[in-house]
Amino acid sequence: MARVLIVSARVGAGHDGAAKELDRWFAGRGAEVVRADFLDLLPGRTGELLCGAYHQQLNTVPRSWDWLLSALGTPVLAGAARRFAGLATPRLRELLAEDTDVVVSTYPLATHAVARLRRSGELTAPLVVYLTDPSVHRLCVSSEASLTVAPNETAARQAEALGAPRTLVSRPLVAPAFRPCTSLTERMRLRLEFGLPRDGALALVVAGSWGVGQIGQTAADLLATGQVEPVVVCGRNEALAERLREAGHRHVFGWVDRMPELMRACTVVVQNAGGLTTSEALATGLPVLTYRCLPGHGRANAAVLHDDGIVPWVRSPQDLTEALEWLLRRPVEVAG
Repeated sequence: MARVLIVSARVGAGHDGAAKELDRWFAGRGAEVVRADFLDLLPGRTGELLCGAYHQQLNTVPRSWDWLLSALGTPVLAGAARRFAGLATPRLRELLAEDTDVVVSTYPLATHAVARLRRSGELTAPLVVYLTDPSVHRLCVSSEASLTVAPNETAARQAEALGAPRTLVSRPLVAPAFRPCTSLTERMRLRLEFGLPRDGALALVVAGSWGVGQIGQTAADLLATGQVEPVVVCGRNEALAERLREAGHRHVFGWVDRMPELMRACTVVVQNAGGLTTSEALATGLPVLTYRCLPGHGRANAAVLHDDGIVPWVRSPQDLTEALEWLLRRPVEVAG
């Protein structure tokens, strides 16, 4: 039986979502799978503090994320980040049994922690880097990786330009529950279960597990078009959910365990960062728009998805109205 170690991080939901589906994929082929969180491999409370700082940054000074990502793309700071990742190697060693056949990383800093053990000769098993975003930052890539799995051709080219020795383009893995509606009856039943309007177009606004970004303004802009009713998922951001309800929005959810069903109840998905949400929505058969996207990786993802003709990047309220008009003229598609 093959033994697979998957290293992710609970930074948002995208990295963990990919790890979960990789776990299911390998286990379905008879492998023994061990999953680890990079943040838990760091000493003391370092991982908790790192995650908290990133969360706070996106909530309070999101524009600074553009600057930080750009700075981390320079050789000096990229090198510092790789050295920081090395703090995880002592605990990582404990997870690497002699019979480990492959290590898969879905998080950049985890990639460099594993790469350090590859360079030192302590790990001989291949390292596979699984890219979770449509765009690729320098820190997402390691020359020690035996294989880098990219979600699209653009990401593969970017990874190769940054030094990935071998790349493979593979459609992003999403849970099987993300599938198109089988009938309009199913959609109506789901709307009833979620307390949503039976008629009319519904725009599902998704902002990741942390509920960050200009979500309130996005919901207001959607409502102002007069074409859709916003359905907002705030993740674990209870304060955001409360503000939206106080502002008069009728369909506001916190953490949703039934996201596949909620997507099938809606007409279009509006997201702000790309990655996992886009893959899940497309697997559900829903059109997707990027609007008021997050700085940094959000804008980078939006540009790739837009340029590749996968997801339009809507830049203004006027463009939002026009994009919705075009989408809503398309016939409703259900699986048959």
